[in-house]
Amino acid sequence: MPDSHLFAALILLATVTAGLVRIFIGTGRVEWLLALQLLGTSAVAVVLLLAHGMQMPGLRDLALLIGLLASILAVAFVRYSGIDSNQAQDRR
Repeated sequence: MPDSHLFAALILLATVTAGLVRIFIGTGRVEWLLALQLLGTSAVAVVLLLAHGMQMPGLRDLALLIGLLASILAVAFVRYSGIDSNQAQDRR
């Protein structure tokens, strides 16, 4: 049973690699944000699978911390992306 969890973690790491490639290839800020969200979500899933597969419950706390940091990163990215909300309303 733990081998299936480790195999699933390996598959998720492959999606993280694809997300990193997308970050380096992507040209727009929205694409970067979506790829970073993919990385954050996949990292949480990988750590949770490793916690269960290796019987290390302390890794669940790490997964929670990664999820929290990923959401804060997304908010900070949107807030400081260089687009002022007043300018966006004036363009309409």
